[in-house]
Amino acid sequence: MSQSELCQSFLAVQARLRQALNEARRAPDAALLLAVGKTKPASMLREAHALGQRHFGENYVQEALDKQASLTDLDDIVWHFIGPLQSNKTRQVAEHFHWVHSIEREKIARRLSDQRPDYLPPLQVCLQVNISNEPSKSGVTLDELESLAASVVELPGLALRGLMTIPAPSETPAEQRKPYARLRAALEALRERFPQAPLDTLSMGMSADLETAVAEGATLVRVGTALFGQRGAP
Repeated sequence: MSQSELCQSFLAVQARLRQALNEARRAPDAALLLAVGKTKPASMLREAHALGQRHFGENYVQEALDKQASLTDLDDIVWHFIGPLQSNKTRQVAEHFHWVHSIEREKIARRLSDQRPDYLPPLQVCLQVNISNEPSKSGVTLDELESLAASVVELPGLALRGLMTIPAPSETPAEQRKPYARLRAALEALRERFPQAPLDTLSMGMSADLETAVAEGATLVRVGTALFGQRGAP
């Protein structure tokens, strides 16, 4: 993808997000674009940064660390880890990211908290919910959610910000909205249960369905393909 093509894609996605927020009668800044750079080179992220993008999401730890090393001069980037996280990678994530969206086990949360350096603010985290109960998907069920949240809010190195999900594909916008509505309701229930936590984040919606996610209250939309083109192999 050329620089001009990336610029066009970036403007198009921004326009979609603005229109979705307007149609949902939400504030223009109520949802943030998270640019997902999975398998894309650091040079492409640098070009997106030049266009004004600041929040970037990565799925693979080593790939992300390599990009961060190439972009150290861009010290205002906010790095989000959005992929599955194994125990042997938690220290690297705790030391090098601002956000983690994919917490689904207390063990991982506890390791992230313990390994978060004292000189950094708490790691901002979301709990991943398997909202469609798909056997192949990561995340806790809605029945398990409160128990995991109760553990995470007690960890000093973490700040529980909200929920993330990747629902099963749907045929129509009306069907797309249903799992997002369930996630929004789950977040509202957690707010009542844990008023001490800054539960203000719904990480949901991607290239194909950001409009329906925004209509149901998304505050972070994770967009990769619509910005950077089709992905190659990791």
